[in-house]
Amino acid sequence: MLLSDKYPFLTNYFTKALSGEHNALPQSILFYGSDLKAQYTIAGEIARLLNCTGDKSDGCECLNCKWVRENSHPAVLTYSRLDNKPEDDESKTVISIKQAQKIKENLVSASDYHRVFIFCDKDDEGNVCGLNPLNFQAETANSLLKIIEEPQPGVTFIFLTRYIDDVLSTIISRSQCFFVPAIQNVRYDYSIIEGIFTDYFNFERKDVFDISQKLTDLAKESSLISVLEGIQNYMLSLLKTNPKEQMFIKHIKLTEEAINQAKLGMKPVNIIDELCLKLIL
Repeated sequence: MLLSDKYPFLTNYFTKALSGEHNALPQSILFYGSDLKAQYTIAGEIARLLNCTGDKSDGCECLNCKWVRENSHPAVLTYSRLDNKPEDDESKTVISIKQAQKIKENLVSASDYHRVFIFCDKDDEGNVCGLNPLNFQAETANSLLKIIEEPQPGVTFIFLTRYIDDVLSTIISRSQCFFVPAIQNVRYDYSIIEGIFTDYFNFERKDVFDISQKLTDLAKESSLISVLEGIQNYMLSLLKTNPKEQMFIKHIKLTEEAINQAKLGMKPVNIIDELCLKLIL
């Protein structure tokens, strides 16, 4: 299925923005939503169209289009905790100040291409994940504000995140924001926590630490990440049938924060205790 069939509004918007005599594309774009892979695909398509020297069709075989599809275009760069690290950059969990400095140095010289900088996170397997306050910290974001606010011609910044308020407000205010809906019919597997945490919203406050202990014991048998992902999947399944329920949206985000804490190596018992105290009201 073509991208235009999956996301007609977005593709129509960006096609029109790029088809005029003067490029009307925003120079800073923020995509948000649960389907990070789709966001990355759309970002790549924007970069391809900005650099295409052919007919801009889906099947264009010009050199720029080939490079973008192969993720090897010299002016279309992904910045994550894993991508485009300077040699002396030892940071492993964040987009760093040194990476921001590298972008600024990149912009000093002229380019024959339209430069596109795509900001996201990646897991250890290289899957695209969203920006959040842990992996895209305020210090790094703030160091980019001037070049985002006063961009050079031929430069576009694209930020990918699950939740719009996971990105610094000053980045949001300088960007045009687009929600990217999830198209795939996803089945959320929460079997690992079934019987322990299902119907958590009906639990009483006095049961918090008993539930927390059961989840901590379960994490020892399997893994903390799998337990937290099971909790989050359960909430996502609830949100699917209650899409306007703000409580589930808030709780999904709290669980996402717990998953990020787990990736940083924090103690499982502390993470689970804190999460249960926030979720069981």
